Amino acid sequence: MKRLYEAQAYAADAGAFWKDTTPPLEWPVAEDANCDVAIIGAGFTGLNAAITLARAGRDVRVLDAEHPGWGASGRNGGFCCIGGALVGDSTLARRHGAGQAASWQATQQAAIDHVDAFLSHTGAKVDRHSHGETVLAHTPRAFKSLRAEAEDHSGARLLSPEDLRTEGLSTTWHGGLHIPTGFALNPRKYHSALAQAALDAGATLHAYSPVTKLYRDGLWHLQTPKGTIRARQVILATNGYSSEDLPAWLRARTLPVQSSVIVTRPLTDAELAEANWTSEQMAYDTRQLLHYFRKLPDNRFLFGMRGGLTARPAEQMRISQHIRRDFNAAFPAWRDVEITHEWSGLVCLMASGHPFCGAVPEHEGLFASLGYHGNGVAMGSYLGHGLAQKMIGDADPALPAFLSKPPKRFPFGAYRRQLLRPAYMFAETFDL
Repeated sequence: MKRLYEAQAYAADAGAFWKDTTPPLEWPVAEDANCDVAIIGAGFTGLNAAITLARAGRDVRVLDAEHPGWGASGRNGGFCCIGGALVGDSTLARRHGAGQAASWQATQQAAIDHVDAFLSHTGAKVDRHSHGETVLAHTPRAFKSLRAEAEDHSGARLLSPEDLRTEGLSTTWHGGLHIPTGFALNPRKYHSALAQAALDAGATLHAYSPVTKLYRDGLWHLQTPKGTIRARQVILATNGYSSEDLPAWLRARTLPVQSSVIVTRPLTDAELAEANWTSEQMAYDTRQLLHYFRKLPDNRFLFGMRGGLTARPAEQMRISQHIRRDFNAAFPAWRDVEITHEWSGLVCLMASGHPFCGAVPEHEGLFASLGYHGNGVAMGSYLGHGLAQKMIGDADPALPAFLSKPPKRFPFGAYRRQLLRPAYMFAETFDL
């Protein structure tokens, strides 16, 4: 396997809070077997695809390189919300037409509805909370921009600083925008519920089964340390944890970036009142390099931001200091509160600025769904399901056609991470 970051980026998720909230899942290691569809990656995308395919009668095997929930599906902030593209609707309309941009808007809502329907149907307990999300203006100029943005969201509500105070959303912001779409959840509990649904549908799930070689010889062959899976079709559902050479087509078509998260000890009612944050809302600020945060059901507080340019220990130490500094600036009343959990995960960017979901060109029987730009809870789930629908001939008409357009490669190949340094510097200047 050939990956972009240092080995530390793919190490065990030892610091992640979510793993302490749900029992570990036990899946067998892959051995020699044949199946209809093999899925590489057992996160939200892979498991949603497995559920849909297995319910349609396909023999499905899902392979994860590490333990269940090890990747981004067990490391994210648990925001099930609109998003999935790095570029705005106006850019998509200019590139692909107004109809396709409108279809993308509908897809974002459909993605949230898809997760909501799964939770309702299964009755899964995932610590759900938050009615939509709240965007918080970090400057007066940013609040003016939120006024214009409010027109883009049905039912959106502008919030003055006094409104924020009344609704228990701190006092350090210059206003906000409530978008009544989406909700928060415990991603590890959601992942466990998906895994159980996939098993119930008849799929086979494998852990500690990294695919070390992928090639086609009549059937697709997926070599793992303990055996080879042979399949008629294969789905790449590895997102930011993809290997550059599985297959070689994937080289430089994604750009993984690190996101870092901290979680505090449970806060007392007095501490919450001191910061005037008593709301159950998930929130993020208006910076280009945004912060995202929410109070968890047990009164812990989650706070996330962009991660380091490398995964080396010295860089991770610097980011650890950076995230604590930003947390203290946003919530000065909690500057001495203990941080009990801290971790990083990989977000997947595409050169197009939007996801890819479709057939891999010139690779018969190979499909992929990748690139959710930090919104994989909803979009990764829905596109996994949508890709499976395409494969069984039941394509969802709500999916925009541009999602299946093969993604371009980033410039600089193996050195493309260097694109992040000037981008981060520019964004930090813009955020002042």
